[in-house]
Amino acid sequence: MKKWFAMSIAKGIAQWIAVNRHSRSLVGHYFVVLILSAFIVQLSSSAAQAQCSARDVLERHLKSTPRNAEGPQELIRSSGDVATWKTIAIGTFADSLKLRTAMDSMGCNVGGQAAEILARPTFILASQKTNIELALVSPAQLGFTSDSVTLADLYARARNLGLQLAPSEVGPQLRIQYFDQPIGEFLVIGMEPIKTWSGEPIILNVANGGAGLILIGQDGRPEANLPVTSRFIFVRSHQPAVSTESVESVAAFLPP
Repeated sequence: MKKWFAMSIAKGIAQWIAVNRHSRSLVGHYFVVLILSAFIVQLSSSAAQAQCSARDVLERHLKSTPRNAEGPQELIRSSGDVATWKTIAIGTFADSLKLRTAMDSMGCNVGGQAAEILARPTFILASQKTNIELALVSPAQLGFTSDSVTLADLYARARNLGLQLAPSEVGPQLRIQYFDQPIGEFLVIGMEPIKTWSGEPIILNVANGGAGLILIGQDGRPEANLPVTSRFIFVRSHQPAVSTESVESVAAFLPP
C-alpha cells in the first residue's frame, strides 16, 4: 500500500510539472516538488525498515511454511544436551539510546517496564561485537515436575546444568534479530533482574502476542512463580558443568 501510494504521488508530481512548466512561479513549484520528493524517500525508507508491525508479522506468517508441532520435551541433564537454538550478535550499538532508536525505526513495540529497564544505568551494552549462542528450554526440561517453579530455583538448576544467564542486552537484541517469531510465542530472558526507578526487579520477555513484535517486562523477584511450560532463553556455555556428585566427592577429601 505504501509503495503504491508513493508511486501515485510520483506520477502526480510528473503530471503537475508537465502542466505547469511554463509558470512564472517555477521556483516555488520546484520547492513543492522537493518537499514531496523528500516525503516519498522517507515513506519508502520507513516501509523498508519496519519489521515488527502486526502487518509485517502477518505477511511473513502467510508466506512462511507451517512449523511442525513440537514433540515431547526431553529431559536435560547437562548443557551438552541442549542444541543452539539461535546465535545473535550483541555489542552492535554504542549506547542504549541508539539501540532503542533502532527498535523504534523497525516498528518494534516496547512495554512500559521494558522501556524503564533500557533506560536504567544498570542496563549495560557489550563494548564490542560478540556472537553468543542461545539455548531455548523450559523448566520442565530442566527436571521440574510441579505446575510452577520459582525464578530462583530455575536459575540455580540452569547453572548446575551448565547454562548461563544472558546479558541484559540479549532481550532487545533478540527482538530486532528475531522477526519470524510465531504468533503466541513468549520467550523469557534468563537474566539478572534490573530494578525499575521504583525498585521493582524486572526481567525481559521477547513476545509476539498477535499485535506486532514487542519487548515486555515481567516479575523478576527470586520468589516469582512461573509455569513449568514457560520458555526461557539462556546462554550456552562450552565449559562442562560441575555436577553435584563431583562437588560432594571433592568435599569428602577436604579437611574438616
